[in-house]
Amino acid sequence: MNAESFLNELNPSQKKPETAIVVGLITPEVSKWYVEDALNELELLADTAGAKVTGRLVQNLPKINSATYLGSGKIAELAEWVEREKTDMVIFDDDLSPMQIRNIERTLKCKLVDRTGLILDIFASRAQSATAKTQVELAQLEYMRTRLTRQWTHLSRQKGGIGTKGPGETQIETDRRLIGDRIAVLRRKLAEIDRQRATQRKNREQEWRVSLVGYTNAGKSTLMNTLANATVLAENRLFATLDSTTRTVYLSPEWKTLLSDTVGFIRKLPHKLVESFKSTLDEVRESDVLLHVVDVNHPNFEQHIAVVNETLRELGVTDKPTLMVFNKIDALEERGLLMALREQFPDAVMVSGLRGIGIEELKRRLQAFIERDYVERIAYFPMNMTRAVAYIHKSAEVLDESYVMAQARYAEESELVTRVHFRLSPKLTKEIDGLLDTLPEYIPTDAPALV
Repeated sequence: MNAESFLNELNPSQKKPETAIVVGLITPEVSKWYVEDALNELELLADTAGAKVTGRLVQNLPKINSATYLGSGKIAELAEWVEREKTDMVIFDDDLSPMQIRNIERTLKCKLVDRTGLILDIFASRAQSATAKTQVELAQLEYMRTRLTRQWTHLSRQKGGIGTKGPGETQIETDRRLIGDRIAVLRRKLAEIDRQRATQRKNREQEWRVSLVGYTNAGKSTLMNTLANATVLAENRLFATLDSTTRTVYLSPEWKTLLSDTVGFIRKLPHKLVESFKSTLDEVRESDVLLHVVDVNHPNFEQHIAVVNETLRELGVTDKPTLMVFNKIDALEERGLLMALREQFPDAVMVSGLRGIGIEELKRRLQAFIERDYVERIAYFPMNMTRAVAYIHKSAEVLDESYVMAQARYAEESELVTRVHFRLSPKLTKEIDGLLDTLPEYIPTDAPALV
């Protein structure tokens, strides 16, 4: 039995969208402006999940009520609202503890969903590949294991009744054990996926790898489609991309890189989800360069930048060279904002992934960004080492090649050799320097070069 089956028991499909009320809490640490923005985002998440938000409730408290999240008066008010409007569910912007869920359920008598549960539900509906489905299911089960309450529909009929219960176990304890067994299976599965992907990434070690990162719905997939002439799923919805997709992008006719599209970040991204998506997010960890894509048309894009940077810190990739890319500039209503952005973020690139605006500039900037760490070498090759010279042409950028007279150490006479001046990626310096160490040590003479 998988997590989707579990959730189907809790959330039977309905012909009309489920109605929901979203709830947030203002505390001394969380401003009213922040909560309002978070609830706007929560409404978008609910819409993505297929629910219709019919209202919102906000309370100002010194701190979160450890027993019922809101104060007792607000909980009673919320219960009246739910009863009056026949609301199907209440969605809380923060994660609820098992105790809070039990206490609130007794009063509201409707389905409760917190932010993590909602995000996990969206991920479950969006997962397409076997890997994404496994990752999401693991995160769901980790989340649900501690949240089995009296409204939980038990699992015994899914796995035979006789022989499944331990001595004296309650049904919820049995269900928790069944979930624990499934979690162990999924972890072994993901460990094997990690090994396979690590092997695939190792085979690409000599390629330059670039990852698109950013807040969900920043337009990463659309930008990737434009850069790589690809057909990655791109929708104007949250979390359209869950699987890491890699494509070859030619920054110039002779210069290519591998570009990976990754899952979008969001504020309060569930920790268990980050853990489950380790094999996908390893693409970010092992990239050489990050393209941080920002929806410049969003009113709170600066906060989105901060959320992405914080998530990258959690992933341990703060040392990665990062190029900021402001996307959707075609949707800016005030053109003066573009000038202000250029002044505030002089190193950023302004593009529209949808309309192709600024794409060539982005390619030039990305190539220059990568080439900052390139190193130059000058080498002298005996005339019979044509294959070695050909390998240099294949692996590096040859800046100049000529024939010169040079004298090898301990040789009595000069000879005609091939002089190659080239520039190469730091990824290849060890390999190329190993080749150069096998060459005779030449000293150029004053004899004129032969072209």
